[in-house]
Amino acid sequence: MKKFGGRNMRKTLYSLILSEDVVKEIDRLAEKEGTNRSNLVNEVLAEYVSVTTPEKRIADVFKRIEDFFGANGDFPVYYENHDNTLSIKSALSYRYRPTLRYEVELYRAPEGTFGELKVNFRTQSPELLNKLTEFFAYWERMEEIYVFSLFNAGNITYSLDEYKWTRSLSFPKNRRYETEDLSRAISDYVKVFDRLLKKFLAGEYKSVRELENDYLAALNGGMLLI
Repeated sequence: MKKFGGRNMRKTLYSLILSEDVVKEIDRLAEKEGTNRSNLVNEVLAEYVSVTTPEKRIADVFKRIEDFFGANGDFPVYYENHDNTLSIKSALSYRYRPTLRYEVELYRAPEGTFGELKVNFRTQSPELLNKLTEFFAYWERMEEIYVFSLFNAGNITYSLDEYKWTRSLSFPKNRRYETEDLSRAISDYVKVFDRLLKKFLAGEYKSVRELENDYLAALNGGMLLI
């Protein structure tokens, strides 16, 4: 089983002599699958010689994330073949039912960090924006206290703009996950983040300590770190 984030597969320009009929069929399939001639030829050859490309690894991770969320209508999962971004939607129990969109981006050539999680939100409510900003700050603080020491310095970073919170994704020190574990780690992270955020917005936590205890329960429950 290949581990994600391993060998960097550098691409090089080569000349191939192909028949016109083959090229026409490749172009037809490439257009159907939303890719281009070079990528499709690379995939076909890689499969033939049993080489796993970064694109194939990403597709395998996304398929398993989709499986982990299953047919749960609360979390529709969207991604396109040959894309390195997957989206998960989650409706908030708040006025006008605003929607969060979790966007998982995986790098084709990871170094240090292997991707990003972006939490996109669109709302005109100052109250909701303030609560979201407050939760993001609490979450960052909890991670700083409980998990930062398990990662190489600088691998976990955050940014916040008007409608998006972003966190880098990284493996703990001296760790690499196989596809199944990485898919589960990403899925669990999104589910725990979403569950605690919704409880926070609903006012279910009477103190920051209760939020922290919920977070620790998830960590101690076997959640893989990313």
